[in-house]
Amino acid sequence: MENLAVFRFYDSLNDFLSSPNKDTQINYRFSGNPAIKDAIEALGIPHTEVDSILVNGSFVNFFHKLANEDVVQVYPLSNITNRTSQSLTPTLHSPVRFIADVPAGKLAKKLRMFGFDTAYQNNFTDEEVVEIAERENRIVLTRDIGLLKHKKIKWGYWLRSQHADEQLAEVAARYHLSKNINPLARCIICNGEIVPVNKKDIIEHVPPKTVELFKEFYQCTGCKKVYWKGSHYEHMLETIERLKL
Repeated sequence: MENLAVFRFYDSLNDFLSSPNKDTQINYRFSGNPAIKDAIEALGIPHTEVDSILVNGSFVNFFHKLANEDVVQVYPLSNITNRTSQSLTPTLHSPVRFIADVPAGKLAKKLRMFGFDTAYQNNFTDEEVVEIAERENRIVLTRDIGLLKHKKIKWGYWLRSQHADEQLAEVAARYHLSKNINPLARCIICNGEIVPVNKKDIIEHVPPKTVELFKEFYQCTGCKKVYWKGSHYEHMLETIERLKL
């Protein structure tokens, strides 16, 4: 026997729906009594984007069994600081840490540039992303909706834009990053921590003119790359201002 439930998705969750289904009721036909999480993801919404669910006016969790004639309202999490007692989004560890899948490499570099711990390699498989995210409590950043539906992923965000600066602004808004921006804290190459270093200790690794022009130098504790507050640093400050981070 075929059952019917009525779904309504709100606000940013409509980003995942085709035009006929945006901001309107959706009739969902099903058999048996599937978990409501499975029904939501079958309609195209990854669980990482869902914050709360009402069924027939009552809050439920992802394991609630869908029944015939249920009326379902699904709400997103607009900002990680806006969690309520009914929130299905697990509490994030602080400071927040990210992992970006392969196509999000430019975003990973920018997040590191602004001081955020962001795991990334240009040969990560989806399985590796899931495993690292679970083991290290990282937020998955991707444009792959299917990846965010993996049951082991606790936190994840689907990048709406395909442009790195706009993606950075999205992530900053979602995870309230503006107050924690710390340029020259993370290596853009390996994600290692950057620490101040004496000029005499790195003089052989820096162009002579740079040694003359700058007094403060920093070095990655991982790959040993040397940094200073040159044009690259000025570009970071300009980006912060331009994106209103």
